[in-house]
Amino acid sequence: MRSIPPSRRTAALGAAVVAVIVSAPVAYAAPGAPGTRPPQCGHDNRSTPFAQYLCAEPGRLLDVRIGDVHPTQPALGYDEVYYKLGRYTLGKDAVNKKFADWCEADGRVDAATVQPGARLDDPSSFTCKLPVGAETADSVAAMKTVVIGPHGEPFLTDGHHTLTSFYETPDGGANLHVRLRVLANYSNLTRQDFWDRMQANKWVYLRGPEGDQVKVNKLPTGVGLANFRDDKYRSLLYFGRDIGYTQNSLPFQEFYWGSWVRDAKPVDLSGWNRNDLGSYLATVQGLTRTIAALPKTSVVDSGFTAADLGALDQWNAGKPATKGEFDKLSKPYSDAKPGKLAYALEYKRINGLG
Repeated sequence: MRSIPPSRRTAALGAAVVAVIVSAPVAYAAPGAPGTRPPQCGHDNRSTPFAQYLCAEPGRLLDVRIGDVHPTQPALGYDEVYYKLGRYTLGKDAVNKKFADWCEADGRVDAATVQPGARLDDPSSFTCKLPVGAETADSVAAMKTVVIGPHGEPFLTDGHHTLTSFYETPDGGANLHVRLRVLANYSNLTRQDFWDRMQANKWVYLRGPEGDQVKVNKLPTGVGLANFRDDKYRSLLYFGRDIGYTQNSLPFQEFYWGSWVRDAKPVDLSGWNRNDLGSYLATVQGLTRTIAALPKTSVVDSGFTAADLGALDQWNAGKPATKGEFDKLSKPYSDAKPGKLAYALEYKRINGLG
Protein backbone atom coordinates (compact mmCIF):
# COMPACT_ATOMS: atom_id res chain seq x y z
CA MET A 1 0.00 0.00 0.00
CA ARG A 2 1.33 3.40 -0.86
CA SER A 3 2.20 5.70 1.99
CA ILE A 4 0.63 8.81 0.53
CA PRO A 5 -1.61 9.26 -2.47
CA PRO A 6 0.68 10.40 -5.31
CA SER A 7 -0.08 13.25 -7.62
CA ARG A 8 -1.47 11.84 -10.81
CA ARG A 9 -1.50 13.56 -14.16
CA THR A 10 -4.76 15.47 -14.57
CA ALA A 11 -6.47 16.95 -17.59
CA ALA A 12 -7.66 20.55 -17.71
CA LEU A 13 -10.68 20.58 -17.71
CA GLY A 14 -33.37 19.97 -12.68
CA ALA A 15 -33.78 16.37 -11.36
CA ALA A 16 -35.78 14.93 -14.25
CA VAL A 17 -34.00 12.30 -16.29
CA VAL A 18 -34.05 13.43 -19.90
CA ALA A 19 -31.65 10.84 -21.29
CA VAL A 20 -29.30 8.17 -20.03
CA ILE A 21 -26.03 7.11 -21.59
CA VAL A 22 -23.87 4.09 -20.79
CA SER A 23 -22.03 3.98 -17.50
CA ALA A 24 -19.09 1.78 -18.47
CA PRO A 25 -15.94 3.35 -19.92
CA VAL A 26 -16.33 3.71 -23.66
CA ALA A 27 -14.67 5.59 -26.48
CA TYR A 28 -16.58 8.63 -27.64
CA ALA A 29 -16.71 10.36 -30.98
CA ALA A 30 -17.26 14.09 -31.15
CA PRO A 31 -20.95 14.87 -31.75
CA GLY A 32 -21.79 15.81 -35.30
CA ALA A 33 -20.12 14.78 -38.54
CA PRO A 34 -17.17 16.84 -39.80
CA GLY A 35 -18.34 20.14 -41.17
CA THR A 36 -21.68 20.14 -39.35
CA ARG A 37 -22.85 21.66 -36.10
CA PRO A 38 -23.53 19.23 -33.25
CA PRO A 39 -27.28 18.71 -32.78
CA GLN A 40 -28.98 20.63 -29.96
CA CYS A 41 -26.14 23.15 -29.82
CA GLY A 42 -26.06 26.72 -30.99
CA HIS A 43 -22.34 26.69 -31.62
CA ASP A 44 -19.69 24.60 -33.34
CA ASN A 45 -16.89 23.35 -31.09
CA ARG A 46 -16.01 20.02 -32.65
CA SER A 47 -12.31 20.56 -31.96
CA THR A 48 -12.71 20.89 -28.18
CA PRO A 49 -11.24 18.04 -26.10
CA PHE A 50 -14.57 17.99 -24.24
CA ALA A 51 -16.73 17.55 -27.35
CA GLN A 52 -18.42 14.46 -25.90
CA TYR A 53 -20.00 16.64 -23.20
CA LEU A 54 -20.81 19.63 -25.37
CA CYS A 55 -24.51 19.00 -25.95
CA ALA A 56 -25.49 17.44 -22.61
CA GLU A 57 -28.88 18.81 -21.64
CA PRO A 58 -30.02 19.65 -18.09
CA GLY A 59 -31.28 16.51 -16.38
CA ARG A 60 -29.15 14.17 -18.44
CA LEU A 61 -27.18 11.45 -16.66
CA LEU A 62 -23.86 12.02 -18.31
CA ASP A 63 -21.05 9.45 -18.38
CA VAL A 64 -17.88 11.33 -17.42
CA ARG A 65 -14.23 10.38 -17.19
CA ILE A 66 -13.37 11.68 -13.72
CA GLY A 67 -10.05 13.05 -14.92
CA ASP A 68 -12.00 15.47 -17.12
CA VAL A 69 -14.01 17.24 -14.44
CA HIS A 70 -12.99 20.70 -13.27
CA PRO A 71 -13.55 21.44 -9.55
CA THR A 72 -15.52 24.44 -8.33
CA GLN A 73 -13.90 24.64 -4.88
CA PRO A 74 -10.28 25.14 -3.82
CA ALA A 75 -10.14 22.74 -0.87
CA LEU A 76 -11.28 19.41 0.53
CA GLY A 77 -11.67 18.06 4.02
CA TYR A 78 -8.80 15.59 3.68
CA ASP A 79 -10.00 13.55 6.64
CA GLU A 80 -13.25 12.75 4.83
CA VAL A 81 -11.25 11.37 1.91
CA TYR A 82 -9.00 9.47 4.33
CA TYR A 83 -12.12 7.90 5.86
CA LYS A 84 -13.29 6.74 2.44
CA LEU A 85 -9.86 5.42 1.48
CA GLY A 86 -9.59 3.69 4.85
CA ARG A 87 -12.98 2.09 4.32
CA TYR A 88 -12.01 1.00 0.81
CA THR A 89 -8.58 -0.39 1.69
CA LEU A 90 -8.86 -1.41 5.36
CA GLY A 91 -12.58 -2.07 5.56
CA LYS A 92 -14.29 -4.86 7.43
CA ASP A 93 -17.41 -4.89 5.25
CA ALA A 94 -18.53 -8.15 3.66
CA VAL A 95 -18.76 -6.19 0.38
CA ASN A 96 -16.27 -3.36 -0.11
CA LYS A 97 -18.11 -0.06 0.30
CA LYS A 98 -16.43 1.46 -2.74
CA PHE A 99 -18.82 -0.52 -4.96
CA ALA A 100 -21.85 0.74 -3.02
CA ASP A 101 -20.51 4.30 -3.24
CA TRP A 102 -19.90 4.02 -6.98
CA CYS A 103 -23.38 2.58 -7.62
CA GLU A 104 -25.00 5.35 -5.56
CA ALA A 105 -22.98 8.00 -7.39
CA ASP A 106 -24.01 6.46 -10.70
CA GLY A 107 -27.71 6.76 -9.82
CA ARG A 108 -28.23 3.06 -9.08
CA VAL A 109 -28.63 2.97 -5.29
CA ASP A 110 -26.20 0.29 -4.06
CA ALA A 111 -24.06 -2.66 -5.07
CA ALA A 112 -25.97 -5.86 -5.81
CA THR A 113 -23.36 -8.48 -6.71
CA VAL A 114 -19.59 -8.27 -6.47
CA GLN A 115 -17.34 -10.95 -7.94
CA PRO A 116 -14.15 -12.10 -6.19
CA GLY A 117 -11.37 -9.74 -7.19
CA ALA A 118 -13.84 -7.14 -8.47
CA ARG A 119 -12.44 -3.72 -9.36
CA LEU A 120 -13.99 -0.30 -9.86
CA ASP A 121 -12.21 0.00 -13.20
CA ASP A 122 -13.84 -3.24 -14.40
CA PRO A 123 -17.62 -2.62 -14.46
CA SER A 124 -18.23 -6.20 -15.57
CA SER A 125 -16.97 -7.44 -12.19
CA PHE A 126 -19.88 -6.04 -10.16
CA THR A 127 -23.51 -5.01 -10.58
CA CYS A 128 -25.74 -2.34 -9.03
CA LYS A 129 -29.24 -2.73 -7.63
CA LEU A 130 -30.73 -0.76 -10.49
CA PRO A 131 -29.75 -1.39 -14.11
CA VAL A 132 -29.05 1.55 -16.38
CA GLY A 133 -32.43 2.91 -17.48
CA ALA A 134 -34.26 1.92 -14.28
CA GLU A 135 -33.22 4.93 -12.19
CA THR A 136 -35.78 6.47 -9.88
CA ALA A 137 -36.34 10.05 -8.78
CA ASP A 138 -34.72 9.21 -5.43
CA SER A 139 -31.70 7.47 -6.96
CA VAL A 140 -31.11 10.36 -9.35
CA ALA A 141 -31.43 12.90 -6.53
CA ALA A 142 -28.48 11.23 -4.77
CA MET A 143 -26.17 11.67 -7.77
CA LYS A 144 -23.31 14.14 -7.97
CA THR A 145 -23.82 17.11 -10.26
CA VAL A 146 -22.06 18.89 -13.09
CA VAL A 147 -22.47 22.04 -15.16
CA ILE A 148 -21.26 22.11 -18.76
CA GLY A 149 -19.07 25.14 -19.32
CA PRO A 150 -17.50 26.85 -22.35
CA HIS A 151 -16.31 24.41 -25.01
CA GLY A 152 -18.04 21.55 -23.20
CA GLU A 153 -15.77 21.53 -20.14
CA PRO A 154 -17.55 19.72 -17.27
CA PHE A 155 -17.49 21.60 -13.95
CA LEU A 156 -18.24 19.50 -10.87
CA THR A 157 -20.63 21.24 -8.47
CA ASP A 158 -21.06 18.41 -5.96
CA GLY A 159 -19.03 15.27 -5.32
CA HIS A 160 -15.45 16.52 -5.02
CA HIS A 161 -14.71 14.23 -2.05
CA THR A 162 -16.37 11.22 -3.67
CA LEU A 163 -14.63 11.58 -7.03
CA THR A 164 -11.29 12.30 -5.35
CA SER A 165 -11.70 9.09 -3.35
CA PHE A 166 -12.39 7.18 -6.56
CA TYR A 167 -9.37 8.85 -8.13
CA GLU A 168 -7.05 7.93 -5.25
CA THR A 169 -8.17 4.35 -4.66
CA PRO A 170 -5.86 1.73 -6.26
CA ASP A 171 -8.47 0.48 -8.76
CA GLY A 172 -9.68 3.97 -9.63
CA GLY A 173 -7.73 6.77 -11.25
CA ALA A 174 -8.34 9.51 -13.79
CA ASN A 175 -9.72 7.10 -16.41
CA LEU A 176 -12.48 5.77 -14.16
CA HIS A 177 -15.97 6.68 -15.40
CA VAL A 178 -19.11 7.54 -13.44
CA ARG A 179 -22.31 9.31 -14.42
CA LEU A 180 -23.11 12.81 -13.19
CA ARG A 181 -26.43 14.64 -13.31
CA VAL A 182 -26.30 17.73 -15.51
CA LEU A 183 -27.62 20.86 -13.77
CA ALA A 184 -27.16 23.26 -16.68
CA ASN A 185 -25.40 23.66 -20.01
CA TYR A 186 -23.62 27.00 -20.36
CA SER A 187 -21.33 25.93 -23.17
CA ASN A 188 -22.48 28.81 -25.35
CA LEU A 189 -21.39 31.48 -22.82
CA THR A 190 -18.12 33.34 -22.73
CA ARG A 191 -15.87 32.33 -19.85
CA GLN A 192 -16.60 35.58 -17.99
CA ASP A 193 -20.37 35.18 -18.41
CA PHE A 194 -20.09 31.54 -17.39
CA TRP A 195 -18.41 32.38 -14.09
CA ASP A 196 -20.86 35.23 -13.47
CA ARG A 197 -23.71 32.73 -13.87
CA MET A 198 -22.01 30.16 -11.66
CA GLN A 199 -21.52 32.69 -8.88
CA ALA A 200 -25.09 33.96 -9.20
CA ASN A 201 -26.32 30.36 -8.75
CA LYS A 202 -23.85 29.74 -5.88
CA TRP A 203 -22.42 26.80 -7.83
CA VAL A 204 -18.83 27.78 -7.07
CA TYR A 205 -17.09 28.30 -3.73
CA LEU A 206 -14.22 30.77 -3.80
CA ARG A 207 -12.82 30.83 -0.28
CA GLY A 208 -9.76 28.96 0.92
CA PRO A 209 -9.34 27.17 4.26
CA GLU A 210 -8.13 30.35 5.96
CA GLY A 211 -10.91 32.50 4.51
CA ASP A 212 -8.80 33.87 1.68
CA GLN A 213 -10.53 34.74 -1.58
CA VAL A 214 -9.68 32.47 -4.51
CA LYS A 215 -9.92 33.57 -8.14
CA VAL A 216 -11.65 31.24 -10.57
CA ASN A 217 -8.45 30.81 -12.58
CA LYS A 218 -6.74 29.52 -9.43
CA LEU A 219 -9.23 26.70 -8.81
CA PRO A 220 -7.83 23.16 -9.12
CA THR A 221 -7.71 21.77 -12.66
CA GLY A 222 -8.82 18.28 -11.63
CA VAL A 223 -9.76 16.01 -8.75
CA GLY A 224 -7.17 14.22 -6.63
CA LEU A 225 -5.79 15.16 -3.22
CA ALA A 226 -2.67 16.80 -4.62
CA ASN A 227 -4.81 19.39 -6.41
CA PHE A 228 -6.66 20.65 -3.31
CA ARG A 229 -5.77 22.40 -0.10
CA ASP A 230 -6.77 20.74 3.17
CA ASP A 231 -9.65 22.39 5.04
CA LYS A 232 -9.69 21.03 8.59
CA TYR A 233 -12.97 22.79 9.36
CA ARG A 234 -14.67 21.03 6.45
CA SER A 235 -13.37 17.71 7.82
CA LEU A 236 -14.75 18.48 11.26
CA LEU A 237 -18.18 19.24 9.85
CA TYR A 238 -18.27 16.03 7.82
CA PHE A 239 -18.03 13.92 10.96
CA GLY A 240 -20.84 15.97 12.54
CA ARG A 241 -23.43 14.95 9.96
CA ASP A 242 -26.72 13.83 11.53
CA ILE A 243 -25.36 14.73 14.95
CA GLY A 244 -25.57 18.53 14.84
CA TYR A 245 -27.03 19.08 11.38
CA THR A 246 -28.38 17.09 8.46
CA GLN A 247 -26.99 17.26 4.96
CA ASN A 248 -29.28 18.93 2.44
CA SER A 249 -29.11 19.92 -1.22
CA LEU A 250 -27.42 23.30 -0.65
CA PRO A 251 -24.10 23.28 -2.54
CA PHE A 252 -21.06 23.74 -0.29
CA GLN A 253 -23.23 23.47 2.82
CA GLU A 254 -20.44 22.20 5.04
CA PHE A 255 -18.02 24.88 3.85
CA TYR A 256 -20.44 27.54 5.10
CA TRP A 257 -20.57 25.85 8.50
CA GLY A 258 -16.78 25.55 8.41
CA SER A 259 -16.37 29.25 7.70
CA TRP A 260 -18.52 29.99 10.73
CA VAL A 261 -16.36 27.75 12.91
CA ARG A 262 -13.21 29.48 11.66
CA ASP A 263 -14.45 33.07 11.77
CA ALA A 264 -17.00 33.19 14.61
CA LYS A 265 -15.04 30.76 16.80
CA PRO A 266 -18.13 29.31 18.51
CA VAL A 267 -16.00 26.54 20.09
CA ASP A 268 -12.44 26.36 21.35
CA LEU A 269 -10.36 24.22 18.98
CA SER A 270 -7.01 24.74 20.72
CA GLY A 271 -7.02 21.22 22.17
CA TRP A 272 -8.14 19.45 19.00
CA ASN A 273 -5.74 16.66 18.05
CA ARG A 274 -6.67 15.44 14.56
CA ASN A 275 -4.76 12.19 15.09
CA ASP A 276 -6.38 11.15 18.37
CA LEU A 277 -9.82 9.52 18.41
CA GLY A 278 -10.82 10.79 21.85
CA SER A 279 -9.80 14.37 21.10
CA TYR A 280 -11.48 14.35 17.69
CA LEU A 281 -14.71 12.92 19.14
CA ALA A 282 -14.77 15.51 21.92
CA THR A 283 -14.31 18.29 19.37
CA VAL A 284 -17.10 16.95 17.16
CA GLN A 285 -19.38 16.66 20.16
CA GLY A 286 -18.69 20.19 21.37
CA LEU A 287 -19.26 21.70 17.94
CA THR A 288 -22.39 19.75 17.10
CA ARG A 289 -23.98 20.54 20.46
CA THR A 290 -23.34 24.21 19.73
CA ILE A 291 -24.90 23.89 16.27
CA ALA A 292 -28.01 22.13 17.56
CA ALA A 293 -28.46 24.83 20.24
CA LEU A 294 -28.43 27.69 17.71
CA PRO A 295 -31.72 29.51 17.09
CA LYS A 296 -32.85 28.48 13.62
CA THR A 297 -32.96 32.11 12.49
CA SER A 298 -29.31 32.75 13.40
CA VAL A 299 -27.30 33.83 10.36
CA VAL A 300 -24.33 31.49 10.07
CA ASP A 301 -22.47 32.50 6.92
CA SER A 302 -23.10 34.20 3.56
CA GLY A 303 -26.66 35.04 4.58
CA PHE A 304 -27.59 31.42 5.29
CA THR A 305 -29.32 30.70 8.59
CA ALA A 306 -28.94 27.68 10.83
CA ALA A 307 -32.20 26.37 9.39
CA ASP A 308 -30.92 26.84 5.82
CA LEU A 309 -27.84 24.85 6.73
CA GLY A 310 -29.78 21.95 8.22
CA ALA A 311 -29.22 22.44 11.97
CA LEU A 312 -31.00 19.73 13.95
CA ASP A 313 -33.62 20.55 16.55
CA GLN A 314 -31.88 18.29 19.08
CA TRP A 315 -28.30 17.13 19.38
CA ASN A 316 -27.82 13.58 18.05
CA ALA A 317 -31.53 13.57 17.10
CA GLY A 318 -32.43 13.57 20.80
CA LYS A 319 -30.46 10.39 21.62
CA PRO A 320 -27.77 10.08 24.31
CA ALA A 321 -24.11 9.88 23.31
CA THR A 322 -24.22 6.09 23.69
CA LYS A 323 -26.88 5.81 21.00
CA GLY A 324 -27.55 7.06 17.48
CA GLU A 325 -25.07 8.61 15.07
CA PHE A 326 -22.64 9.82 17.70
CA ASP A 327 -22.33 6.31 19.09
CA LYS A 328 -21.66 4.97 15.56
CA LEU A 329 -18.98 7.62 15.03
CA SER A 330 -17.36 6.71 18.36
CA LYS A 331 -16.58 3.08 17.51
CA PRO A 332 -12.79 2.39 17.46
CA TYR A 333 -11.05 0.57 14.63
CA SER A 334 -10.90 -2.58 16.77
CA ASP A 335 -14.70 -2.77 16.69
CA ALA A 336 -16.42 -5.08 14.19
CA LYS A 337 -18.00 -1.96 12.67
CA PRO A 338 -15.55 0.92 13.16
CA GLY A 339 -16.76 4.49 12.98
CA LYS A 340 -15.83 6.90 10.22
CA LEU A 341 -13.30 8.67 12.39
CA ALA A 342 -11.59 5.41 13.29
CA TYR A 343 -11.17 4.52 9.62
CA ALA A 344 -9.74 7.97 8.85
CA LEU A 345 -7.26 7.84 11.72
CA GLU A 346 -6.19 4.27 10.96
CA TYR A 347 -5.61 5.13 7.31
CA LYS A 348 -3.52 8.14 8.32
CA ARG A 349 -1.55 6.09 10.85
CA ILE A 350 -0.71 3.28 8.44
CA ASN A 351 0.24 5.68 5.65
CA GLY A 352 2.23 8.10 7.81
CA LEU A 353 -0.14 11.00 7.22
CA GLY A 354 -0.51 12.19 10.81
